[in-house]
Amino acid sequence: MILDSLQHASRYYSLHPLFQQAFAFLQEADIENLPTGKIELAGEDLFAMISDGPGVAKAEAKMEAHQRYIDIQYVVSGVDHMGWQDLSACGTSIEPYSAERDVYFFEVRPTSWFDVPAGFFTVFFPNDVHAPLATEEVVRKVVLKIAVESKG
Repeated sequence: MILDSLQHASRYYSLHPLFQQAFAFLQEADIENLPTGKIELAGEDLFAMISDGPGVAKAEAKMEAHQRYIDIQYVVSGVDHMGWQDLSACGTSIEPYSAERDVYFFEVRPTSWFDVPAGFFTVFFPNDVHAPLATEEVVRKVVLKIAVESKG
């Protein structure tokens, strides 16, 4: 897991062939004014999901993980309160893995909670089980989905 400011994004370009393109979108697009929903940037290898709304109470936040995609979660406005736990400590998922949605959920609670303010991002790899939007505050954010095995 990574937590950093968008101004330091270039430090992470070497981690994946599509990270530079993903961060360029965050730096160059008029994200504040884009409509919510999905934007394809490189087909199914790289796309953005823009959301705008409140999260849930911390006690109700679901721990989730993905197999096929890496998440870059960028906060545009508000503060996203997130939880984290390494997959190796999570045990069995409470629902079977959904290949269609690339997600599975865990009952375990995070070992770490942290705030992600506007202008900052997190990177969650497949081993990073996370609980995003554990806040009832309105948060505008972009979740970039980067295929672990992309053609990029």
